[in-house]
Amino acid sequence: MAYEIEEQKKVGLGLIGFGIFFSVLGIILFFDRGLLALGNILWLAGVSLLLGWRSTLQLFTSRSNYKGSLSFFLGLFFIFVRWPVVGIILEIFGCVFIFGGFWPSVKVFLFQIPIIGWVLQYPVLLLDRLKSFG
Repeated sequence: MAYEIEEQKKVGLGLIGFGIFFSVLGIILFFDRGLLALGNILWLAGVSLLLGWRSTLQLFTSRSNYKGSLSFFLGLFFIFVRWPVVGIILEIFGCVFIFGGFWPSVKVFLFQIPIIGWVLQYPVLLLDRLKSFG
């Protein structure tokens, strides 16, 4: 295999997946506070296992990420005090701010996945061809 993942990172990816699943389920079920809180806890635990405790702490306490971290944890607080809509909006803003630098790496990774990569690249290739005709 091209990429070997150790067991701790596999568990971290699983927790992130379950966290996203419970968060989406909580949003679909009219912002159910319990599911959203469970999704957030699983997601944070998964990120911590995937990156490591020290790297996660550095990611959230970095000077360049202070707006995103504050927004994310304020959103988490709002979910716990029964304002889930405001909390989710703040968390999404925080995640975009914190993980904004990772998007190019994620894009390259997704393009390398056999079926998903082709589906994601197809509109880009189509737009490039349309530009070359114009």
